Amino acid sequence: MTKIVNHWIGGKTAEGASGTYGPVTDPATGEVTTKVAFASVAEVDAAVAAAKDAFASWGISSLAKRTEILFRFRALLDAHRDEIAELITAEHGKVHSDALGEVARGLEIVDLACGINVQLKGELSTQVASRVDVAAIRQPLGVVAGITPFNFPAMVPMWMFPIAIATGNTFVLKPSEKDPSASLKLAELLAEAGLPDGVFNVVHGDKVAVDRLLEHPDVKAVSFVGSTPIARYIHTTASANGKRVQALGGAKNHMLVLPDADLDAAADAAVSAAYGSAGERCMAISAVVAVGSIGDTLVEKIRERAEKIKIGPGNDPTSEMGPLITAAHRDKVASYVTGAAAEGAEVVLDGTGYTVEGFEDGHWIGISLLDKVPTSAKAYQDEIFGPVLSVLRVDTYEEGVALINASPFGNGTAIFTRDGGAARRFQLEIEAGMVGVNVPIPVPVGYHSFGGWKDSLFGDHHIYGNDGTHFYTRGKVVTTRWPDPADAPAGVDLGFPRNH
Repeated sequence: MTKIVNHWIGGKTAEGASGTYGPVTDPATGEVTTKVAFASVAEVDAAVAAAKDAFASWGISSLAKRTEILFRFRALLDAHRDEIAELITAEHGKVHSDALGEVARGLEIVDLACGINVQLKGELSTQVASRVDVAAIRQPLGVVAGITPFNFPAMVPMWMFPIAIATGNTFVLKPSEKDPSASLKLAELLAEAGLPDGVFNVVHGDKVAVDRLLEHPDVKAVSFVGSTPIARYIHTTASANGKRVQALGGAKNHMLVLPDADLDAAADAAVSAAYGSAGERCMAISAVVAVGSIGDTLVEKIRERAEKIKIGPGNDPTSEMGPLITAAHRDKVASYVTGAAAEGAEVVLDGTGYTVEGFEDGHWIGISLLDKVPTSAKAYQDEIFGPVLSVLRVDTYEEGVALINASPFGNGTAIFTRDGGAARRFQLEIEAGMVGVNVPIPVPVGYHSFGGWKDSLFGDHHIYGNDGTHFYTRGKVVTTRWPDPADAPAGVDLGFPRNH
């Protein structure tokens, strides 16, 4: 029987009233295993109303109560990490170890939320004037929403809602309709941890649900992770409706390899970062920039390693890389490889047409490696979001930096070198939000913030870390005077107030 994934509204499962459902496919088999309810405008409104009702009490609840619930949620999340990873593998296709890593990264942000009391400490200045004190505090916004992508169905929501809830907001999540089950499991664990009804809600669906969240007058802020065109649309539409927005867009992450680098370490890093999770990561390395005469040697080392990657179903413990999320996405990724030679690139490895025996209907594609890729090629210009690595050649460090900075994307980048001076120059000169030095995927730990520059971020705040706390709260300054009973009446004074 086909499983049905419904909404989660007001602390319980809510069957899809619209009668519209979308298919959820096992990428390894191509089989539709699940139907997910698509929310109507009325169902989105019901979720927002539940969140608004819950905010009346949750927004003024004690920090001790909020963190106590989050500590219990963290323990439950830890205990159910295998189950959540299995749900991710079944619907996304990534291998089980990768799915476990995703859950572990989400746990880091829950850890941060459990200690939110430190980040919410206010400021107090006493005696700024005669018997006058000034305090600065931060308060929650109200109902906030998260719109999240298919590639990390557990981790990316956990970049958002633990911080939002810990700071006193209530939350409406619209996860990807392609792999929705993990989000419902998170809702169930939050309820088991004792989170009051309506503080966390989940509505599934398509553009109807998204647009209603962007327009709803009771939604005060929207967080988004996805492609650049949609991030731009989210930012424009939600901002026009008076909302605070953080919208993280696409990427074209470069790895600059200098002639003095350890080429074996660089090749290991390039293969791991380009082909992990089948390249369906916004922090995947998709362009290696080889400096000087090392290009041929580096490409050969990458090829030797890439050819050995074991591709298969994500629930097979011997698999290192799984299928892509949909057949349509597989075909789009393949088109960049089949068209590469005509655009001037050299196809070193062609993964198109790859199948896995016994799983011929799965969304399979093999490893592809393109060399001497011109910057005019589509394989370089577009965010492919698949297991395709492009290698570009430059003569100097300066030429490499100029090439990277010319990209409209600025999510993450890395440099591989033994030269500390070059590394220091790179981290200051490069135009990207996250930089790795001999680290190919520089995703920050939870207590720092994640976010890019240029077309990789729309809005003023990065996600999680201190930026997350500031995004989900607003400042208030309170000026207080308690007069002494012995004071003479001050009298009327229409002059501008002075501190004395």
